[in-house]
Amino acid sequence: MTQILIPLKQHVGAPCKGIVKAGDQVQRGQLIAEPNGLGANIHASFSGKVVDVDGDNIVLTIDDEQDFSKYLPIPETETNAKAVEAAGIVGAGGAGFPTFLKLACDIPEGTFIANGAECEALLTHNVKQMSEHIDQLIRGMKYCMEMTNAPKGVIAVKGKHRVLVTRLLKAVDTEPTIDVYQLPDIYPAGDERMIVREVMDIVLEPGQLPTEVGAVIDNVETIKRIAEAIEDRKPFIDKDVTVSGRVKKKETVFVDVPIGTPVKTLINNVGGYVEPHGEIVIGGPMTGRSGDEMTPITKTSGGVLVAMPFPQESRKVGLLICECGGSAERMTEIANNMGAEVVAAERCKRMVEVNGRYRCALPGICPGQAATVMSLKKQGAEVVMTGSCSD
Repeated sequence: MTQILIPLKQHVGAPCKGIVKAGDQVQRGQLIAEPNGLGANIHASFSGKVVDVDGDNIVLTIDDEQDFSKYLPIPETETNAKAVEAAGIVGAGGAGFPTFLKLACDIPEGTFIANGAECEALLTHNVKQMSEHIDQLIRGMKYCMEMTNAPKGVIAVKGKHRVLVTRLLKAVDTEPTIDVYQLPDIYPAGDERMIVREVMDIVLEPGQLPTEVGAVIDNVETIKRIAEAIEDRKPFIDKDVTVSGRVKKKETVFVDVPIGTPVKTLINNVGGYVEPHGEIVIGGPMTGRSGDEMTPITKTSGGVLVAMPFPQESRKVGLLICECGGSAERMTEIANNMGAEVVAAERCKRMVEVNGRYRCALPGICPGQAATVMSLKKQGAEVVMTGSCSD
């Protein structure tokens, strides 16, 4: 009998509260946890028996036979927005903000933007989704435009995907309210503030939300899940995932992976590891987190990346911290895994404090860091580690 974990926190906000108990039999699609404050519904993605419900996970012993083509539908709702809420949809691009709250914004003179930037390296599942399901993307955008009262929609995609861009332009040729914008191939092209700057030519101040200038932005897969909830009454129980790195079949996209699936299952399905290999990164290479073979896929897991073994480093390390890359905690973890000592840390000079959080003033436009590097050197750093910097 196989056990899987369904995390109670797959979103911004507090962990959900389980509404099932040990011994309960659950079906795929059944509501098993509800928000405890800010959050989103969680549904069973496998049929099986509840083993335990703790503060972090619902543990299921899954049935030997699973029919992933079937699920319990969400209830009928009075509005499409209520369907999105009932389905437990959150930002699938990694942020995990409850989507029904974002779509509650009223932008009668604004723009709804489909974020197809595929921001982080190695990830390809959003490009695959756009390439294979353009009609669904457009339908989903129309639902979102209707819910937000947006008169205009834009698909933001990197211009380097020439064939896809051509197909998208052809598809929207008969859609007078939807256009395609070609983003530059830079990091972090998928950052919401950078998308607003590119698409709308508006520079948001650090801490300023896109809705303040009439923009609502959702990731391409999020829009897919919105369309499924409205058209098929399907809860958010499956996730598209890219598997790449030190595996035998690189850049493999798995579509509709049941949430809770251990990442080891996906690694096995691409032929296993290429040796030698190092840590497993959940997410993208820039902002992902360290996981292990039993880490479950969640609503925000975009990638499973197998890294090279950590090189060993004996020199003293200084951290150059920016909002767009790995956090200080993540970079410290990497430095420690390399055997290095972190002796200093400085923030990028673009960073400004807003409500207790440091934000980048101009995402994607990196300044020179000579003064910051000299400061790290004076504090004893012999080498510098940075999460993301084009300088």
